[in-house]
Amino acid sequence: MSQHVFVAASDVLELGDSDFDYTVAEYETVLVEFFAPWCGHCQQLAPEYETAATKLKGTVPLAKVDCTVNSETCGRFGVNGYPTLKIFRNGEDFAAYDGPRSADGIVSYMKKQAGPSSVPLHNERDLDAFVNNFEASVVGFFSGADSSQMAEFLKVSSAMRDSHRFAHTADLSLGLKHGVESDTVVLFRPPRLNSKFEDSLVKSDEAVSTASLRQFIRDNVFGLCPHLTAENRENMRGRDLLVAYYNVDYLRNIKGTNYWRNRVMKVATQFQSQGLSYAVANRAEFQEELEEEFGLGLSDGGELPLITIRNREGHKYSMQEEFTRDGKSLERFLEDYFAGKLKRQVKSEAAPENNDGPVKVVVADNFEEIVNNPSKDVLVEFYAPWCGHCKTLEPKYTELGEQLSADTHIVIAKMDATANDVPTTYDVQGFPTIFFVPAGQKDQPRKYEGGREVNDFLNYLKEEATHPLVLGTAREDL
Repeated sequence: MSQHVFVAASDVLELGDSDFDYTVAEYETVLVEFFAPWCGHCQQLAPEYETAATKLKGTVPLAKVDCTVNSETCGRFGVNGYPTLKIFRNGEDFAAYDGPRSADGIVSYMKKQAGPSSVPLHNERDLDAFVNNFEASVVGFFSGADSSQMAEFLKVSSAMRDSHRFAHTADLSLGLKHGVESDTVVLFRPPRLNSKFEDSLVKSDEAVSTASLRQFIRDNVFGLCPHLTAENRENMRGRDLLVAYYNVDYLRNIKGTNYWRNRVMKVATQFQSQGLSYAVANRAEFQEELEEEFGLGLSDGGELPLITIRNREGHKYSMQEEFTRDGKSLERFLEDYFAGKLKRQVKSEAAPENNDGPVKVVVADNFEEIVNNPSKDVLVEFYAPWCGHCKTLEPKYTELGEQLSADTHIVIAKMDATANDVPTTYDVQGFPTIFFVPAGQKDQPRKYEGGREVNDFLNYLKEEATHPLVLGTAREDL
């Protein structure tokens, strides 16, 4: 009896050296993943990419190239890491894809890449359909197709299509019901986020220019209290942000979701001028981060919103009092936050009782004392316990500490970056990452990019150290 193995058909185009150029040229827009089968990140991406390809079928094709057997094509486009994703337009390498890696994120991002960067609107029905969307909509209303302001608008829409939705019309009468009387740009908030606490649309009061339109969008696109998701979170970094986490569900329970959001917004309006941003987020989507960063487990808070603040310096706070329906507990929390009365939440291992070894152990709680000691030069390694390169470095780094143990001006230190909060001035993306922090310049850590042999470190420190190095018991005046 014969057995048949059925393999699900893929909606991802498989391209190679022989057919890449002519296949990609057939489409206005294509997203291409350059990958290697052995690459772990590629394997993680694969099911999301497949799902996105199916959802985008007929809109934007997704393709992939195996670089282990198509080195000519991958080399031509400068691929040197996996996965590398690129957007091609009419066969030309247009831009690197730097959007989300989830299926829904890829779909949302690539839909913005399909077709014109700004959708032409011809009647009120077009306008109503365009702004009735899950995301904010930026619409330009102009007095004619030859308007110089329309040309500026289209220039901005082309540059910002990755992040925002744009449409335009050359018929000013389409904007009459929204109070439009002359050339202007209007930002329409997503209908699901309509609230009595803010207007559902915002009109720009400046002439359209690239600079003014970019600023207008940046200032208004999120509104008072947006819906934070895995897809838009990067756009919200770099600000002081309060997030209310609960069962946010704008597909099945809009009314219930806005019940709690309105209570957050009511309190937020009282503190609007103080520089804090606000958002709501689905707790299940961010549960891992809540546990990792704030120590908040599934049982904390029950059905009530959990409130956290993370500011641009990376300082974290969480509301200990239960969220009350009248908003008074949130009001008290914010009053204490702005008064500087809240205790920062810091993820830290316990500081070692004995820290007299050649390499000082740094944790978040003693970082200030050891690394930011204004009189000491500090070389600090950020490592992960599972990192193979870190394990290879360890004996050499210990030897370096031993050789410099008699030098009272310099400290060799290390920190487990997976178990402790790393200050935001230190850009730690991989392991090990090493910084030199000079005495008197603690706000200017310098990333160490040199070799990892003991002599490499010593030669670097001879050049950079504030005082001449002392090796062992002998003074080194090189």
